[in-house]
Parts: sequence; structure tokens; C-alpha cells
Amino acid sequence: MSLDELVLRFKKKDASAFERLYEMYSQSIQGVIANVVRDEARAREICQDVFLKVWEKSDMYDASKGRFFTWILNIARNAAIDETRSKHFKEQKRNLTTESFVGRLEAQDSTYSEEHFNVLNRMVKGLKKKCLQIIEMLYYKGFTQKEVSEELDIPLGTVKTRNRACIGKLRENLKDNDGRS
Repeated sequence: MSLDELVLRFKKKDASAFERLYEMYSQSIQGVIANVVRDEARAREICQDVFLKVWEKSDMYDASKGRFFTWILNIARNAAIDETRSKHFKEQKRNLTTESFVGRLEAQDSTYSEEHFNVLNRMVKGLKKKCLQIIEMLYYKGFTQKEVSEELDIPLGTVKTRNRACIGKLRENLKDNDGRS
């Protein structure tokens, strides 16, 4: 069954489709959450919450706005960032990089092939230093746009513009690598 068919069944509240999607994506989603919260046990809990939320809001997914995995990833990222709003987290040293993320995915036993990791790695390494810095801070370290602005001593508008441009560049790279948006 194709991913599109699986997602369509999921949107119709088909539990077996949900289970299959969970099997496909939970490990990667949990890894992303763990990179932000830096606590494996808490990452597992948040991942469960994310998939519960995805199930409850299945009708909100719109394929014309992006890939299914990206939709779940954004929900997970937001949940992980919400977790990091605590004072305790802000006091921790934040030193994750995009390279550690790619390495973490590669080390996991998942359904992705070596080719997928190579594509992801090329996409990330193909970014300019400014893009890489913004993406690392926003998406891997859990910074808010305002915190990035303060940390890099640049205007908030510049952070927002660079973020949009960098995400656009990643989308271009993705299209170049697999022909999909």
C-alpha cells in the first residue's frame, strides 16, 4: 500500500493505518524530540503524546501543504520546544548540531536506507553557514526566533527572513533529490 493510501485511511480513523504510520515514523520522531529535550525517557513520553495528538487531529493534515512526515515532525518539534520552556532546560548547555541529528538517525534501526541518510546529509551540508546556524538553533537546539536574535545579535526580522529562506533552500534541495515537494 502506498503512503498516500495509508494516510488517506489514517485520516478516516483506520486504526491499522495509524499503527503502520506509527511503526514507520515513531523512532525518527522520538529521536528528533530527544535531540531537543535531551532526555530519552521524556522523549518517549512526548512522542506518545504527539502521536495521540496526530490521531485526534488527523483531519487537519493537508497533503497540498506538505508531506505527512513533515506535518508530524512539526507537531513533535513544537511539543519538544514547549517542554524546553522550563527554567531547568534553559540552564542546560545547548550544543546539538545538524551533524549530530543526521548521525543519530543513521545509527537508529529504521526503514530508511543509506541513500536517504546521504541525501539528508547532502541537503544539510549544502546550506550556507548562516542557514546552518539558524536551523540548528531553531530546530535542533529549541531556541525561539527571539532567542536566536538575541544570541546572534541580529534583528528579529532578519532571523525570520533567513529562516524562511533557509527552509526554502532545503525544500529546493529536497526537490532536486527526489522530485517531490
